[in-house]
Amino acid sequence: MDTGDARMSLPSRSNLAHHWPLDPQTVFLNHGSFGATPSEVLEEQGRLRGLLERDPVRFFEREYSDMWDESRSAVARMLNADVDGMVFVSNATQGVNTVLRSLDLEPGDEIIVPDHSYQACWNAVDYVTRRSGAKTVVVEIPFRVEDPKQVIDLIMEAVTERTVLALIDTVTSPTGSRMPFEELTNRLQSRGVDVLLDAAHGPGIVPIDLSRLEPAYCVGNFHKWTCSPKGSAFLHIRKDRKDLIHPLNISHGFSFEGTAQEKFEFEFAWPGTQDPTPWLCIPKAMSFMEELVVGGWPEIMRRNRDLALQGRNLICDALGTTPPVPDTMVSALASVEVPTDEEVGPMSLDGDPFHNYLLDEYSIQVPVMPWRHHDTKYIRISAQLYNHIDEYRYLADALTDSL
Repeated sequence: MDTGDARMSLPSRSNLAHHWPLDPQTVFLNHGSFGATPSEVLEEQGRLRGLLERDPVRFFEREYSDMWDESRSAVARMLNADVDGMVFVSNATQGVNTVLRSLDLEPGDEIIVPDHSYQACWNAVDYVTRRSGAKTVVVEIPFRVEDPKQVIDLIMEAVTERTVLALIDTVTSPTGSRMPFEELTNRLQSRGVDVLLDAAHGPGIVPIDLSRLEPAYCVGNFHKWTCSPKGSAFLHIRKDRKDLIHPLNISHGFSFEGTAQEKFEFEFAWPGTQDPTPWLCIPKAMSFMEELVVGGWPEIMRRNRDLALQGRNLICDALGTTPPVPDTMVSALASVEVPTDEEVGPMSLDGDPFHNYLLDEYSIQVPVMPWRHHDTKYIRISAQLYNHIDEYRYLADALTDSL
């Protein structure tokens, strides 16, 4: 690693960047980790918090329920989902845990987890299988693939008569790959295997049609690509599975006397006292984002994907490598292997040393992920409307200078 004078002029951002309160002295290429919320949406959250705090009792008794329903309806329309199966959680990991901790697993049952899965959700699978005597079946999938069919074949070959569930990503976190989740969902469920679709990177980054796919369960974040405030995520449960699933927090809804649908909604709408404004801001975030560009969400996804593909090509050239997956497996995230002779250690809350170097010396916020399952480090770029191609050129120059 070259640690010489790394200072260069910071690159341009897009002409839409002024809508986000991001630090102008940081080249922010990591929308995928926590998202970034536009100022106007944050103002709406502040308005809702003010409404709540003026009279918290009145807010929760008379206003919250209608707002919660409005947000659920907006999400259901975007994902073409049955609104009666739609509830909110704080993040996709909580949604995955909600499903897994509700299942009545038996010894010998098997849950499929591809080795590109988000570690937090993989950990949740391991936790419930160890407690129940079930089995986590890890499917090894190479990072470099020529065709999505390779991914489909490897996962389907892991299905046995004891497979009860498969955790399938829409877009993987460490490897930034768009999974062929549509065909996987159809094929797995035709074999009697429920799919838990992890759409943490879902709404706003890839098209999702839940009425067509009909996964048993789907979880996803709205604080990432839809840019709502942190802590806004959904859990959708198919009609025939709703009686199996309860929130992680068992609260007043468990003893609620009403219809099955009323009880289902109340259990999730009232897990205990908390700030619900991230959920209630989702409609504002959705409308704000889609009005930024002509063409709405399809155009946003197209623009971001094109930018991610251009950025990936620049990084590959800088690192002297080739694109690791076909363009069809790229959305607004893209990962490339980082050459290193060092042992690939575990992920750390302190950040990978090379990630920290790029931030400290070049003011580039981009994740470098040590992924021990592949014995590889990945650098993963994101593309959102505030980004500009010059930022990826700047990163490519930094990589050329540093490696």
